[in-house]
Amino acid sequence: MRFRAFKVFLISCLIGILSWVLTPPAWALTQIQLSDLSYKECPAELGQGSVASGTAKAANCFLIIGKANNTSGKYVYNADIFGRIYDANDNSVMQNRTRLGAIDEVPPGVSDFELRITVSANQPTPLKLKQFKAAGFTGLVRR
Repeated sequence: MRFRAFKVFLISCLIGILSWVLTPPAWALTQIQLSDLSYKECPAELGQGSVASGTAKAANCFLIIGKANNTSGKYVYNADIFGRIYDANDNSVMQNRTRLGAIDEVPPGVSDFELRITVSANQPTPLKLKQFKAAGFTGLVRR
C-alpha cells in the first residue's frame, strides 16, 4: 500500500514538473511611458497627396515624435500607441479613436519614436497631444 502511494506521489510530481516545463510562457502587456511629445510637419515626400481616412478630403501630414521609456529590461514588440489629439479649438482630431498606431520594437531604456498621422486640412493647428501611452509584448506576437 505504501509503495502504491509513493508511485502516485511520484507520478503527480512528474506531471506537475512537465506541465511547468512544457507550458508556453504567457506574454503579458508591458507598459511603455511616452514623454517629450511634440509634432512636426511630414517631409514633402511623406505627406504628398495626403487625404483624410475614408474620404477624398485634403489632409495635413504630421509626425508625432517623443521618447519611449521601457523599464522592463527586455525588448518590447508591437507596442500600440494610445492617446488623444485635439486641434486648436479643442475638437478631437481622431474621432472615436484612441489607438493611433504602433512602435514595432522598443529597446530597454529610453529611445526615440515617431508616429505618422494625417489630420483633416480644415482642423486648425497647433495640435494638442494628451494622455499618450504605449503597451506591447516582451515576446514576438504574430499580427
